Amino acid sequence: MSEVSTLELTQGAGPESTGISARITPDNTMEVLSQQEVARLVDRGNEQVYETFRRCALAALNTGAETDNTQLVLEQFKNFSIDVVTQERGIKLELHNAPANAFVDGEIVQGIKEHVFSALRDIIYVNNELLEKCDADLNTSEGITNGVFHILRNAGLLRTQRTPNIIVCWGGHSINEVEYEYSKEVGYQMGLRGLDICTGCGPGAMKGPMKGATFGHAKQRVQGRYIGITEPGIIAAESPNPIVNQLIIMPDIEKRLEAFVRAGHGIVVFPGGAGTAEEILYILGILMLPENKDIPFPLIFTGPPTAAAYFEQIDEFIGLTLGAEAQKLYEIVVDNPILVAQKMRDAMQRVTDYRRATHDAYYFNWVVRIDDDQQHPFEPTHAKMAALSLHKQQPPHKLASNLRKAFSGIVDGNVKANGIKSVAENGPYLISGDVEIIEPLEKLLRSFVEQKRMKIPTTEYEPCYRIV
Repeated sequence: MSEVSTLELTQGAGPESTGISARITPDNTMEVLSQQEVARLVDRGNEQVYETFRRCALAALNTGAETDNTQLVLEQFKNFSIDVVTQERGIKLELHNAPANAFVDGEIVQGIKEHVFSALRDIIYVNNELLEKCDADLNTSEGITNGVFHILRNAGLLRTQRTPNIIVCWGGHSINEVEYEYSKEVGYQMGLRGLDICTGCGPGAMKGPMKGATFGHAKQRVQGRYIGITEPGIIAAESPNPIVNQLIIMPDIEKRLEAFVRAGHGIVVFPGGAGTAEEILYILGILMLPENKDIPFPLIFTGPPTAAAYFEQIDEFIGLTLGAEAQKLYEIVVDNPILVAQKMRDAMQRVTDYRRATHDAYYFNWVVRIDDDQQHPFEPTHAKMAALSLHKQQPPHKLASNLRKAFSGIVDGNVKANGIKSVAENGPYLISGDVEIIEPLEKLLRSFVEQKRMKIPTTEYEPCYRIV
């Protein structure tokens, strides 16, 4: 339960900017801390770490917000602050000018409180334990995978006694109502079959499958898991949806993507925009590696009848850029939620058999190979975006990785604070390459803009990129 010390109204940037100040105590997270750990939490000396935590905590407190305007959120709650308060038994968090929607009758909403302490757990663990003690290892492929494992284990995600059943759902945060309802129905059918849901934790296609699965799980009397995996740069633009009951904040987008693949057992892709294209290219770049050709990893693209043309465009783009072999790695199922759920349920048996045969863990996919280039953080700058190798004189998995970076940069310029600032100051990112790559890319991006898939359509979309 929270201890609301004061209830004060603060004048902010907009009509919804009234804030609440309160002290909150963790229920069962971070209760056993050493004095050194508490001292580190209290220390605001590392401003970068504190600001990262402040933004992630604000996003958690803003749970359910239907916006992807990072700047607007940060400006609206610019007076929000959060401090760690020491006590004899563990810690408390002191909130100042927090979003009022996080409280009911003077008490913080339980799920939101859990999300706030999850943010503290992950950011402090990564910066005080993982990065400080294993810095050299994070320069190697094996070390990065080991780091992802430690973060997920520390968050309590890895369950040793459960057979494979986690379905990762990718898709846009700005999908329309028809697509959202369809994603709910797919989630419902998967919930009826005992499958758990893992998404990027935001709205749209990340919320729909979770919401549907809650009904399927309830009917089967199953205690469902609704896992949300995000990262600090994007969480303000995709605040956790209220259904998420396990929130994990990875250090960067690449470790977030690897966490999906290592912890998940299959992937369902709903319609989306640049972020969804980035995810598709990431998993295709992995599955196209020769070392992974025998690993069962079900991948299904699905949507309502109105999304048929969308998936035709995605399929055409993949065929023109990565080739027919890449197209064999996924199925497209339109307007059939039951079939999607059945295919995923049946695939779980193949995944289980393979893990058993290879002595791989059910809860973490150690066997799958992820190319080193897919693991190291790509921090988009104008120079890096202009220098991307978008041509066919390279292995297909390398081209997939470079195309993934192009979409990652577009996501950065669309919704991340640093990217938005960089584009505002230096103009749009310039993207160039061979005609046989760049023309399909431009066509796909143009269709995303026309279908309003780039951002939640509150205003006219202004591209953060320019195809040269």
